[in-house]
Amino acid sequence: MISPPMADVVLTTFNARYHHTSFALRYLKANLGDLAGSCQILEFDLDTRPGDALEQVLLHQPRIVGLALYIWNTRQSLEFARMLKALRPAIALIVGGPEASYEHDAQPISSVADYILCGEVDLAFSELCQAIMAGQRPPQRIIQPDPPDLNRVAMPYHLYTDDDLKHRTIYVESSRGCPFSCEFCLSSLDVPVRRFPLDAFLAEMQKLLDRGCRQFKFVDRTFNVEISHACTILQFFLEKLKTKELFLHFEMIPDRLPEQVRDLLVKFPPGSLQLEVGVQSFDQSITERIGRHQDNARVEANLRFLREHTHAHIHADLIAGLPGETFDSFAAGFDRLLALRPHEIQLGILKRLRGVPIARHSDAFGMIYSPEAPYEIMENALIDFATMQRLKRMARYWDMFANSGNFRDSLPLLWANGSPFHLFIAFTDFVYERTGKTHQIALPRQFELLWDYLKHPKIAGRSLAADYLRPHRRDLPEFLKPFAPPIAPRESLLPTQRRQHRHRA
Repeated sequence: MISPPMADVVLTTFNARYHHTSFALRYLKANLGDLAGSCQILEFDLDTRPGDALEQVLLHQPRIVGLALYIWNTRQSLEFARMLKALRPAIALIVGGPEASYEHDAQPISSVADYILCGEVDLAFSELCQAIMAGQRPPQRIIQPDPPDLNRVAMPYHLYTDDDLKHRTIYVESSRGCPFSCEFCLSSLDVPVRRFPLDAFLAEMQKLLDRGCRQFKFVDRTFNVEISHACTILQFFLEKLKTKELFLHFEMIPDRLPEQVRDLLVKFPPGSLQLEVGVQSFDQSITERIGRHQDNARVEANLRFLREHTHAHIHADLIAGLPGETFDSFAAGFDRLLALRPHEIQLGILKRLRGVPIARHSDAFGMIYSPEAPYEIMENALIDFATMQRLKRMARYWDMFANSGNFRDSLPLLWANGSPFHLFIAFTDFVYERTGKTHQIALPRQFELLWDYLKHPKIAGRSLAADYLRPHRRDLPEFLKPFAPPIAPRESLLPTQRRQHRHRA
């Protein structure tokens, strides 16, 4: 067996899923200077046991281990850190990431790590590693550097491997920071928006294209806040779409869509563009309370424009549990958003992330959050625990039945004669009563549950059979065979386009 190369620095984390890539670790390596050649990136996912991950790390005999901490990997990271320091106490353990950057005294991992790096540490990590390698360990354990000048930060795109480009999510960013102050979001703590030099950024995108990259997920928090910047990037990719099949994901401010942006968005062909639109709440008093300034009339007009005049796949976000939100006001906001026909609605549950200002409302609104990551709201003065549990189940089932696109024709039969929210949450109660779970419900079982719940077998049967067969499935359940439509020919689709395709007529 070939021994792995020795490395002075190993950068590691537990990603939520295999197909995710750690953008942060690649930034750290790209900015390590002379140490980059003696640095290895080792990525694991949540299915990897911390002991197995540690074994792989120690094979490289590092002097420094950098560990990225997020809300989804706190348990695995703490176990990994404790085992590392028990086995090899001389190795310097540096922990960073959003979950490590705030409220250090409440973090168990703070007592294990040698250093905690807070915030954007692209350059600070390199400086710390250089000092450790020189035998000059800084005395302070918690290091809070100023945000770096992005003109000095090396972009990391060359560190995506060919395998990454073929099989995993490729994250890119043209800017950092957010101009808004939404109190539930870590981006509200960032300094004003800063941008990478645009010519250099587009040159890096061209290199990725030349290497065969066809899917780009932008992580800019407010891609369309600076219109000329956004338009230049959109125009760049529109030119590439003339000769290449591409998929692009952008996060957009919902009430900011001027003519220059509209004129470009209408030109993107079907299957090439996904827009994540953070609505969060339609209740003006709530959005003002949490520092979110949003023109709801413009939000509605812009969403209508995107659905009626573009081929973009619209993914809209709504949050349950905000201070002052009632069950009925959330229901009204959901129905208002669904009427605008986004392809997907992500029903999020409010989280009290470490460091965010939303905590200031806890006493006034009786906000009680789970003490365990991801710190979701459990109840408040207006929505009790049992009702919040119903909303959490609804969020999971909405993703399963609606966002999946598997029930495009049949699911709307649920709310043909009433409030979509109230009728779907009644279906949520039915599914949970029948199954007792919110995950690992096989697709044929999902179809059977909806079939059992709908009261018009003939109409439901035709719609369910068409939905089941649309993505070229052939194993039609027995109860749907009398309603089978003609089988359509197959289409060739990129993996990221398949879910979108199920939403399209």
